[in-house]
Amino acid sequence: MELHHGSLKANEITNRWYDENKTKNYGAIMSFVGVVRDEHGIDGLSFDVYEPLLRKWFDTWQQKALSQNAKILMAHSIGDVPNHETSFIAGVLSPQRKVALKLINDFVEDFKANAPIWKYDLKNGERIYAKDRSQKIAGAGILG
Repeated sequence: MELHHGSLKANEITNRWYDENKTKNYGAIMSFVGVVRDEHGIDGLSFDVYEPLLRKWFDTWQQKALSQNAKILMAHSIGDVPNHETSFIAGVLSPQRKVALKLINDFVEDFKANAPIWKYDLKNGERIYAKDRSQKIAGAGILG
């Protein structure tokens, strides 16, 4: 799991993941790149991360992947990310395509619902909590 301040350099990260893993006998090396959309009149998004809880959440997913001889990779932004820039990258390495396809889908869906990352809209120089597009995280005390 990687955390970066500001926008992610998607090409550098995904190419590095590929180069580091292409000789490790994975039949599938898959990635998902999340780009900040220009919508709702925002200039971008900003993210707060509670790293200990995020690492615990990610480690649980890593164990699920390892039980299927696969591995999960993830990079996420901390702080501000302008529109049309990358804030999230997920990767799955697996000997089998079907395992990788299912894992990446399930991982990204659970990430959107349960990862301890708080999202803010950037609008006219302000940072506004995006409560209407956020999920309550069990035990986190936010959105209660």
